[in-house]
Amino acid sequence: MRLATVNALASVVALILSAHLAEDTSSIVRLGAQVQFMHSMASIACATFMNVGAHDARHAPAFLLGGSALFALLQFIAAAGFWKEANWLTAIATVIMASGWMIIFAAGRNIDT
Repeated sequence: MRLATVNALASVVALILSAHLAEDTSSIVRLGAQVQFMHSMASIACATFMNVGAHDARHAPAFLLGGSALFALLQFIAAAGFWKEANWLTAIATVIMASGWMIIFAAGRNIDT
């Protein structure tokens, strides 16, 4: 949970700093920061899933945080002009994030409605 909190803080700082960038660069940084923040909050939400019986949800934050940190970093590097936005690493980051969501989905089968 602490790692998710630090990840969320980093995304908020990036989002705030994006206001001082040129519009074309700012939109790329905002995308990375927003995706990073959403996955940080999803990682924190995994604790709720675990508390109600979805114990396998404990594996999801590693994928959610790792994938979103990689995705955001790639966006920030692209905004700095060192790399293009769409590349094979972005695809890998997306698959890692999607794996985290699939873990949460699968873990939810144990939750009584």
